[in-house]
Amino acid sequence: MSFISKYSEKIKDLLNTSRMVNIWRTKPVKVVFTNGCFDILHVGHVQYLEEAKSLGDKLIVGVNSDESVRKLKGAERPINHEMDRAMVLAALGFVDVVVIFSEDTPANLIHTLKPDVLAKGGDWPVEKIVGSDFVIKNGGQVISLPFREGHSTTSTIDKIKRLG
Repeated sequence: MSFISKYSEKIKDLLNTSRMVNIWRTKPVKVVFTNGCFDILHVGHVQYLEEAKSLGDKLIVGVNSDESVRKLKGAERPINHEMDRAMVLAALGFVDVVVIFSEDTPANLIHTLKPDVLAKGGDWPVEKIVGSDFVIKNGGQVISLPFREGHSTTSTIDKIKRLG
């Protein structure tokens, strides 16, 4: 089995992710959802994702499409193509499903998947996390995980530019 086929099985569209969640829910499983651009994966991302996984049994990661990253970060981003970013995330053992979304926010994913836990990095206060009201209203938790200072894709890109 090649690297691509092995990990691409974890990359699903919303319909198949929803089906997977329904299967999981036949057992007592706590589903955690988080999202981001994950343009250049770094240790801050890995620590944050691993911590998100520790909040439940299954971790779904929503990844902004290339188009939505450009809207959020500007014309020079993303550095890496959406499928490449999804594949790197899928290769992490603690990530169960990766779903790419093209909307400006993950609200549709959150409303469809109804996670038990919604997690974001500590640079997001709970009240500003998209979908937090919905998750709380449905009995779930919203958690802002600790932010890892000095680790960001933007700072990595800036460092590379200074070297060039």
